[in-house]
Amino acid sequence: MDRLTIIKVGGKVVEDEKSLNDLLDQFNKISGHKLLIHGGGRTATEISKKLGIKIKMVDGRRITNKETLDVVIMVYAGLVNKKVVAGLQARNCNALGLTGADLGLIQAKKREVKDIDYGYVGDVEDVNSRELRLLIDENVIPVIAPLTHDGNGQLLNTNADTIAAEIAGELASYYSTFLFYCFEKKGVLLNQDDESSLIYELDSKLMEEYITDGTINAGMIPKLENGFRAKRKGVKEVLITNPENISTGRGTRLI
Repeated sequence: MDRLTIIKVGGKVVEDEKSLNDLLDQFNKISGHKLLIHGGGRTATEISKKLGIKIKMVDGRRITNKETLDVVIMVYAGLVNKKVVAGLQARNCNALGLTGADLGLIQAKKREVKDIDYGYVGDVEDVNSRELRLLIDENVIPVIAPLTHDGNGQLLNTNADTIAAEIAGELASYYSTFLFYCFEKKGVLLNQDDESSLIYELDSKLMEEYITDGTINAGMIPKLENGFRAKRKGVKEVLITNPENISTGRGTRLI
């Protein structure tokens, strides 16, 4: 099978011009088919504040009311997505910016209200792998913003780590698929302030132990849970790393 590399980039990497350019330089060097999924939460928060829109987060997850949804659509599908696409085009990468609504790529349902009402947040139900494969096989590089749709005209804010895992899992039957979660740290660290405390390999049992003792917390938890789900769906390799180590393969490898 042909190789497919899926990069999910988030955190400070997409907010800072230099780190984003470094990421795009590394992405450009990847051989074979490739696909990029991005976040942009910090930018959405900054613009919300400028517009006087109050931000509410619960355990690192954004509560998305109607006003907040309008902001994340503008930021994710517009500002961040088109900056990434333009940067890739400048590197002669034939990139195409998309959301889950385009070509009906990712359908989701609005999250049910249980203990917390997350608002217009979507849980992925279906990935249209056929349309993605048509693009990939034509050497188009999809650049996907973390927005889905419900099939009835409603856009939904959806976790980018989840989207990456779901897409990787769906495409693993057609390509030798590698998934990289890329952010500002070298990988999963035993001490968040010490880059030398990198955990080189992590299995689900050890992850649970680290969650219990607090070593792994906040936004890293859904990232890892999604990564292990992608592995179970047949993704060849899942690595959590930073831009400079995309080409070296250094980081935290899920096993």
